[in-house]
Amino acid sequence: MTIFIALLAGIIFGAGLLVSGMMDPEKVIGFLDLFGDWDPSLAFVMGSALIITTPAFKWVLRRKRPMFNERFTLPLKTHLDTPLVAGAAIFGIGWGLYGYCPGPAIASLSTLSEPGFIFVPSMLVGMFIANKVSLT
Repeated sequence: MTIFIALLAGIIFGAGLLVSGMMDPEKVIGFLDLFGDWDPSLAFVMGSALIITTPAFKWVLRRKRPMFNERFTLPLKTHLDTPLVAGAAIFGIGWGLYGYCPGPAIASLSTLSEPGFIFVPSMLVGMFIANKVSLT
């Protein structure tokens, strides 16, 4: 049953990415181009997500355990360190250059988008290399 809940959540997430325009690299790059031809529409997408997620997250965490798992798996780190800052910088640079981040890139495969088929294997190679290299 848990796998079907995960599949449903993934389908809803992917549909949201498609409808919002987050799977369109040109739209994302337009949003990130603050000093050029800026497209603010994704700010409304992100703001809407925060408005819904913030109270929902607080409500869910009041439970003793999640509905479909034994325990919550939350981040344990509470401080900034070199790997976190370096990873965030690499993520941001990659997102700004190509217009994809992992979620929308993987979801774009369902649309048979050529850029997605270039980005996702490259991302996987980068993840493999990152697991082999330590920044600490």
